[in-house]
Amino acid sequence: MGVGVSLLDDVRDPTGVLLWLGGAVVLHDALIAPLVLLVGLVLVRGGARGPVRGALLVAGALTAVALPVLLRPGRTANPSVLPLDYPRNWLIALAAVAALTGAWVLVSRGAARRRRTRGRGR
Repeated sequence: MGVGVSLLDDVRDPTGVLLWLGGAVVLHDALIAPLVLLVGLVLVRGGARGPVRGALLVAGALTAVALPVLLRPGRTANPSVLPLDYPRNWLIALAAVAALTGAWVLVSRGAARRRRTRGRGR
């Protein structure tokens, strides 16, 4: 925070900074917060709430970290600056999160089913 505030000293026209901050608030309030609430309401009805919520949290963090390279305006003059296929790698990371979450849910349900059948046999 201190570094960001110190960098504002060099800004001659704060219009761009104010637009960016206002856009972040509007994006959060108009898109992100309602989407999170909707997903939360849908997950209340499901049985695998914990793992799915965790996966959504991880996917959101991965997306937040990847946004600068995913939204870059185009190719740079120096191809060694961003040499990898970042959108593909981001999708692979999201697929890995989804696969691990699915495996977790299946293993958890199998363990719960085994506990229930053992409890009935006694």
